[in-house]
Amino acid sequence: MHTQINELFSNLWQDYVSVTPSAQKIHALLGSTQQDDVQNDHIALRTFNIEKINLEKLAAHFLALGYVECGEYHFETKKLYAKHFEHPDATQPKVFISELLLEKCSPELQATVHKLVEQIDVAAVTADNFLYSGRHWSIDQATYETLLKESEYAAWVSVWGFRANHFTVSVNALKNYETLASVNDALKAAGFALNTSGGEIKGSEEVKLKQSSTLADEAVVEFTDGKRMVPSCFYEFARRFPLEDGRLYPGFVAASADKIFESTNAR
Repeated sequence: MHTQINELFSNLWQDYVSVTPSAQKIHALLGSTQQDDVQNDHIALRTFNIEKINLEKLAAHFLALGYVECGEYHFETKKLYAKHFEHPDATQPKVFISELLLEKCSPELQATVHKLVEQIDVAAVTADNFLYSGRHWSIDQATYETLLKESEYAAWVSVWGFRANHFTVSVNALKNYETLASVNDALKAAGFALNTSGGEIKGSEEVKLKQSSTLADEAVVEFTDGKRMVPSCFYEFARRFPLEDGRLYPGFVAASADKIFESTNAR
């Protein structure tokens, strides 16, 4: 089972860095030379709440590997619902999956998204590679622009499809950095732009979790009517604090995650 989990995350990582080259550079920047101490705290995936490809369909791939559902989150303004999943082996990365609640969006957006999703082969959703299979439909630039005006989230999924939206460095595991602020300083000194929505650091020791993230890279997307650069994926950094029993807090903080979502906004 662990081999399967490691293989899945390895494939997710390779797909992710193919459109997020800054992640490889940051991984090298933060790691110590003695050992690979850049550990993945969690990944995040995005989808729509259409039964064919909803949150539960994505989660099924992790449940089959022994993951269990651990928390749910509501993002009213962004019209999102999310759950997070953990493996009984706490050394395995956590998984955060969100979905856009289409019924809360305009009829135009709903119709557009349904047309895209209709192009997915049902068998693709249960295939082993689905979580890093990318986009399964064709789309033109005008459709992307229309979605972007209403929902950055919908626009992102429309061009990138199914892949890790971000990986997350566990600051707790780093040897050369003790605080999230010191990680942020190193990133800025190396020229990486951070997401400042809600402050560079979201969360606090009181809520047992501090998070920060880069702004998404940009990568070329092929539309039916040409190519253009659009925001791709970003790298997140998480510092967890101990609960009363000494275990590190394993969950997520909705108010912080709400701002992390904005890392894929156009610069």
